[in-house]
Amino acid sequence: MLFHEIYGSYFNVVADVLSKACKGDLTGKQLNEIIRKKAFDESVLEIPNALKSDWSLLTDDMNTPVKHIPAMPLTILQKRWMKALLNDPRIKLFDVTDEGLEDVEPLYDADTFYFYDRYTNGDPFDDLSYISHFQTALKAIKEKRFLEICTIAGGDKAQKHICYPWYLEYSSKDDKFRLCVTDNKSTLTINMGRVTSAKPVHRPREIPQQPKIHTGTLVLDLIDERNALERAMLHFSHLKKETVKFDEMHYQMTLHYNKADETELLIRVLSFGPYLRVISPDTFIELIKERLSRQKNAKLNNCRL
Repeated sequence: MLFHEIYGSYFNVVADVLSKACKGDLTGKQLNEIIRKKAFDESVLEIPNALKSDWSLLTDDMNTPVKHIPAMPLTILQKRWMKALLNDPRIKLFDVTDEGLEDVEPLYDADTFYFYDRYTNGDPFDDLSYISHFQTALKAIKEKRFLEICTIAGGDKAQKHICYPWYLEYSSKDDKFRLCVTDNKSTLTINMGRVTSAKPVHRPREIPQQPKIHTGTLVLDLIDERNALERAMLHFSHLKKETVKFDEMHYQMTLHYNKADETELLIRVLSFGPYLRVISPDTFIELIKERLSRQKNAKLNNCRL
C-alpha cells in the first residue's frame, strides 16, 4: 500500500480534533462537526467516547494533555506518487504546481500504463491553445462570468456561443473534457477539443438558472468469474454505488449515475458480457435490447454484402 493506515480518515479526524483542542478553542459542537465532515455519521457515537475514555486524549471540558499539534509528514513513497500524479497533463490543466517536490523522482511515467479500453483520439492536453482555452473556462466558472466561445462543429462549421459555464467534466472512455454551459436558455455540452477561442465577456444578461442534473439508478447482478468483481469496481469507481454480497460468486451492485452519461454506461455494462445482468430499470434493459438488435442487424447486412 502506498499510504500507511495512519493517514486514513480516522487518524486525520483525531488529528484535527486534537489540533483544535491544543489551541484551546474546541467545543462539543465542533467536535461532532469535524467527525461528521471527515469520517462517517456513525463515528459520532464512537470517536468522542474513545478520545475521552479509551485513549485519554480529551477531557470533558474539551482540553487535551497533548502538548503539540499533531503532524503527519509524507513519506518518500507518497511524495513520489504525488509527483507522478502532478506530471499528468490533465492535472496540469488546473494550474497546480509541484512546489516542494522539485527534487522528487516520480513513482511512474505516463508510458507505464496502457489503456486498452480508451479511444486514442483524446484531447490535446499539451497543446498551448487548448491549455489556454481550458484555463479560461475554468477561471470563468470560478468567477461566475460569461464566456464567448468559438468552436468547430461537424464539417468544420464554425459556431459562436455567448454562454454561462457551469462545470467541466472528464470522460475516461473518450479521454476528453467537456464544458457544460447555458446558451440562450439552452443547456449545451461543448467538447473542449473543438474550442478555437475562449474569452470572458461582460455579463450580457442575468445568470441563468443552473440546469438540473438528471440522475438514474441501475441495479445489476454480478457473477464473479474472470475477475468480474474487481473489473466492475474499477470501471464504475467514479460512481456512487452500493454492493451486496450473496455468496462467494454472486453480488448485487446498485449504481447512481448522470443520465447524460447513459450511453457510455451502457457500453461499459455490455463489455462484461454474461457476467453482468441488468435487473432494473426496465428503460435501461430496453436500451440494451435496442443496441444489441442494431449490432445484430449490422452484422447481417455486412454478411449480405
